[in-house]
Amino acid sequence: MLRLIRFICAAALILLIAPGCTWTYYVAQAWQRGSCTRLVEQTERERCLSNTNMSYEDYRRHIEGAKKD
Repeated sequence: MLRLIRFICAAALILLIAPGCTWTYYVAQAWQRGSCTRLVEQTERERCLSNTNMSYEDYRRHIEGAKKD
């Protein structure tokens, strides 16, 4: 029974993530922003937040460029 519940949960997670990588990217980006706001040191917080401003399209280009290198 526990195995069935785990399977159903994993399938539900895949169905939520699979339809839109863009959606997943923005959710992860929002989570990262929340983590950044908990940083105490202002310079670290600003650096962290600046990393969350990349659009999904820019992120994909960055990833594709890194794969080519």
